[in-house]
Amino acid sequence: MEPVIGRGRSLAKNKLQPVTWIRQKFTRSRIPESVFQPRPGDHEKYGGDPQQPHKLHLITRIRSGKGRPYWEKNMIQYLGLEKRFETVVHKNIPSVNSKLKVIKHLVRIMPLKLPQGIPTEEEMSDVYLNSRGELIIRRRLQPVVHKTIDSS
Repeated sequence: MEPVIGRGRSLAKNKLQPVTWIRQKFTRSRIPESVFQPRPGDHEKYGGDPQQPHKLHLITRIRSGKGRPYWEKNMIQYLGLEKRFETVVHKNIPSVNSKLKVIKHLVRIMPLKLPQGIPTEEEMSDVYLNSRGELIIRRRLQPVVHKTIDSS
């Protein structure tokens, strides 16, 4: 092999030779599609039903974005996950899911469960989200209205 001087030029022929590049730390890797295919064990693990998937995701960032590539930082900002351990709700649609695949190692994704059904507009002030991903409607007692009795 001939010695190479800068930019792939050889001493003997002074012609350009192809230079093999070493993959840098922050380049997009070529991940095979088989990684993103659904696995039957995932449904039992997370309690989901493949025939009737949940409609909303609860997404919580659990790892830091420091030292991560720019495209992962962009996805964190795009999905509104700037603060750690703060939960954000997103739809379970392919466009959001493709963005979540990029940062799946930085977030926790849980289905939003509605054990008491969808709350009405009046009940929205009495709703809270527990740690198991359930939207609970805490019904508050209404004040009793005393009726006046006419003595006529």
